[in-house]
Amino acid sequence: MRIVFIGPPGAGKGTQSVRLAERLSIPHLSTGDLLREACRLGTPIGKQADEFMQTGRLVPDDLVQEILVERLEEEDCQNGYVLDGFPRTVAQAENLDEMLAEHGMPLNLAMEIRVEYGLLLRRLVERGRDDDTLDVIKKRLQQYNDLTKPLLDYYQQRDVLHVIDGHDSPEEVFERIVTVVENQRIKK
Repeated sequence: MRIVFIGPPGAGKGTQSVRLAERLSIPHLSTGDLLREACRLGTPIGKQADEFMQTGRLVPDDLVQEILVERLEEEDCQNGYVLDGFPRTVAQAENLDEMLAEHGMPLNLAMEIRVEYGLLLRRLVERGRDDDTLDVIKKRLQQYNDLTKPLLDYYQQRDVLHVIDGHDSPEEVFERIVTVVENQRIKK
């Protein structure tokens, strides 16, 4: 299965997408992790991405896509994957759909984990990453909100979007996700 997780920072999409990838025995691909690794290694793309990440700005589509396309072409992704943090924009979603169509492997599911703003702020402040200052957190959440509505509409129109309530315990949220995945498998 090819699955996209959508959700603001702090919604739990990283935790849940890792768990789901393990359950389905497919790779978990976090664009955040891929970008941080490129920054850590000091690759040309990583250096460019680092300039954006350090100021709380989103890394431009072309840089994200370049890193991701290389990863999706690896052998372990041929039977599916869980994407965490990509696509973030309609343009990225359209490019992903085109790439998947070229390989005859359309996206199966887009899952949005929805959590209210106050809880997101609390979770992110408690997470305590070096790049998670309150100002940076608020900027990321605003950028997420600005970009996400059109993306959600895009996937809704393609009848692959499922909204998951992310307010409860990680176990309860995961059970909701598994139910959606199992129902999708039955439809096939």
